[in-house]
Amino acid sequence: MPLPLENILVLDLTRYGPGAYCTMLLGDFGARVVRIEEALRPGDERAAFHRLRALSERAHPAYAPNRNKDSICVNLKDPDGKAIFLRLAERADVLVEGFRPGVMDRLGIGPKVLAERNPRLVYCALTGYGQDGPYVNLVGHDVNYISQAGALGLNGPADRPPAIPGFQFADFAGGALMAAFGILLALVARQGSGRGQMVDAALTEGVLGLIANQFSYLQVQGSVPPRGQSRLSGGEPYYNVYECADGKHVSIGCNEPYFWANLCRIVGREDFIPDQDAEGARKDEIFAALREIFRTRPRDEWFELLYDADVCVGRVLALDELPSDPQHQARGMFVSLPAPDGGTVTQVGVVPRLSDTPGQVRRVAPKPGEQTGAILAELGYTPERVAALRVAGAVE
Repeated sequence: MPLPLENILVLDLTRYGPGAYCTMLLGDFGARVVRIEEALRPGDERAAFHRLRALSERAHPAYAPNRNKDSICVNLKDPDGKAIFLRLAERADVLVEGFRPGVMDRLGIGPKVLAERNPRLVYCALTGYGQDGPYVNLVGHDVNYISQAGALGLNGPADRPPAIPGFQFADFAGGALMAAFGILLALVARQGSGRGQMVDAALTEGVLGLIANQFSYLQVQGSVPPRGQSRLSGGEPYYNVYECADGKHVSIGCNEPYFWANLCRIVGREDFIPDQDAEGARKDEIFAALREIFRTRPRDEWFELLYDADVCVGRVLALDELPSDPQHQARGMFVSLPAPDGGTVTQVGVVPRLSDTPGQVRRVAPKPGEQTGAILAELGYTPERVAALRVAGAVE
């Protein structure tokens, strides 16, 4: 059975993680994704920076966000390079770019121009703050976007500054996932209208959407809960993280009274059962007791014990522990792929799971321009013409 997005051509003009991850999701489910990389031009520091970064990171075989993709290096400021891009855009179903608003228009290849040439094109622009508003030109990275969306202020203990998450929350959840969702909606809408449309994917707004539940609490409670003191942010003994005897940690999530009762019984403190929602000195006493109790056994021993007792528990795993976790192994969540050097690389597998048309990890990330010649041949360029374009700096 064909994959859901087979016969969908995606042009990826992005340079950073959000766009790469967005198009990876589409590629995993069958879309042909062509990365439009910058051709390296003498004296162009920006192109040189992105090329160096691509060679050291984004083109590494283990860099999952660029798997299942082709790569062509094109100089979009060169007339011949722009002509190549436009020929690709005329054939494409989706274009994803992550430039500042207005850059594509200044290059002469903005959404209006492309819509005239290809009315069916779904054009997705990934930016920090969207295509308009007072912050339209404000530069930033993940930490700035989660700050502006109110998410950073929710993280961390009450007596310390807000804690920066260990992964890029805005880039991959607020940005890439929301963009991919918008693209799929636009493709569905195109089936009825026959026309593509603009997907304005702002990372900050994506994060804002993700904290809608927390914001609703503000409306109900009438005040902002102090950081680290709300029910689900570390303010309660029954929903917290505890250090174990080996220095590793377990997470406890016993919101429901029956799970809390199971925890209290297994740690030998049934007297805590009626005091799940205690405040003041009693809460402090429960916190102190649980911290002391959990330090009496190593993490994995606690996990097995609490698992069997029907307690909401998790091992706080390090990255290098993930492939050996029995649940991840049983579900096939890590895949090994052949690397160009003859070895293998391991990557996280495809999510979500579809019963009839599951996604596939077919190949590792390409080197910049690895498919330039092949793609130009598909567009009808002769080998001689390709060679001339390389000499002229239109492609690489």
